[in-house]
Amino acid sequence: MKTFSAKKEEVSREWFVVDLKGQTVGRAAAQIATILRGKHKPIYTPHVDTGDFVICINAKDVVFTGDKLNKKTYHRHSGFPGGLKSITAGKLLALKPEAIMETAIQGMLPKTKLGRAMITKLKVYAGPEHPHEAQQPKLLEL
Repeated sequence: MKTFSAKKEEVSREWFVVDLKGQTVGRAAAQIATILRGKHKPIYTPHVDTGDFVICINAKDVVFTGDKLNKKTYHRHSGFPGGLKSITAGKLLALKPEAIMETAIQGMLPKTKLGRAMITKLKVYAGPEHPHEAQQPKLLEL
């Protein structure tokens, strides 16, 4: 048997659309991260970006289990002393629902140049409309 290693030029990418209405944040993020990495394909190679594009719609309708809507906090830091900002999941869902899914999925991807390339293939929208109809995305059931 010979070892197979995918080449960047050989990879064909598809577009998938995922409806997040009623989906749990972490479970949906794990499945989307798998598709962005390309682990669902038989040509998966760890050091090559073999993943597909994913369009997430209805991000405002995701669900948190338990009391995470009130207790879970998201932190960011400006880099200056005293620059720590915190916001609860409920407030972030009301202000910027796309950020919740982007953060959850990005945390499940590698923290390398390859991971930063993979996250660019993710498109998240709060509502049901998206501007990617020209790519003819396939509906993906989670």
